[in-house]
Amino acid sequence: MNNYETVFILTPVLSDVQMKEAVEKFTGLLKAEGAEIVNEENWGLRKLAYSIDKKSTGFYQLVEFKAEPTVIAKLETQFRRDERVLRFLTFRQDKYAAEYAAKRRSLKSSSKEVKEN
Repeated sequence: MNNYETVFILTPVLSDVQMKEAVEKFTGLLKAEGAEIVNEENWGLRKLAYSIDKKSTGFYQLVEFKAEPTVIAKLETQFRRDERVLRFLTFRQDKYAAEYAAKRRSLKSSSKEVKEN
C-alpha cells in the first residue's frame, strides 16, 4: 500500500452540511475500497488563485490515506462525476513527503494540546 494525499476544492455555494456530506462521500468511497484514512483536514473557504466556473472562492479539503494504486482511478472518476468538485489533485507521497506529513501532524496535535491547557 502506498501513501497518498489528495486535495480537492468544493464549490462555495454549498451549505456547511452539504460540504460535509460531499467529504463523507469521498472518504466513504476510500474506506469501501479498503483504504486507510490517515489524516483529514478542512482548510475552509479560501480565495482561488484564478476564477473557476465564475467562482472566486472554494472549500478546500485535504485527505491523506494509504491505499492500493487501483483505488486512485476510482476516486478520481468520482471527483470528475461530482459537480460539487471544482478541482482536485492526488499524488503519491515518497518516503520524505510521508515523514514530513507525519511531522506536521504531530506538531499540529501538540499545538492543539497546548491551546486546550
